[in-house]
Amino acid sequence: MTSPKIAGWSERVDIIDWGFSRVRAKLDTGAKTSAIDVAQFEMIDDDHVRFEVVYRTKPIRLTKWVVSKCHRVTNVKSSNGQPEERVICQVRMAIAGTEFETEIGLVCRKGMLCRILIGRSALDGRFLVDSSQKYLLTTPRAPASATNPS
Repeated sequence: MTSPKIAGWSERVDIIDWGFSRVRAKLDTGAKTSAIDVAQFEMIDDDHVRFEVVYRTKPIRLTKWVVSKCHRVTNVKSSNGQPEERVICQVRMAIAGTEFETEIGLVCRKGMLCRILIGRSALDGRFLVDSSQKYLLTTPRAPASATNPS
């Protein structure tokens, strides 16, 4: 196994399976599971979910509808301490060229600084987080030629 990369508390991530690139994420060792900002979702059947991902809020709000296989549904304690049911999907993700598969929960992150939260199960063995720094592996803003899905 290779040595873990040192990452800042905020980095840009790609969600390969859903076509997102360079979305701002918070790397949070206090959270077990990762989460992505969704405005709404609906179960299509027992195995599939359709949801609206909010991948940017400023300067304008940008969203994209995604259909994915539902990996599981679980009860979690939210950041405000309240228990809630959460749909979990399995995705391929990459940070600074390091690609991995991880679980990600569908949750409203309205009002949060970052659209994606990367929990410790995704970071495990791949990244160590320097909480005093940000963008140690990626650049803060996308270059003019980089795009996100529309």
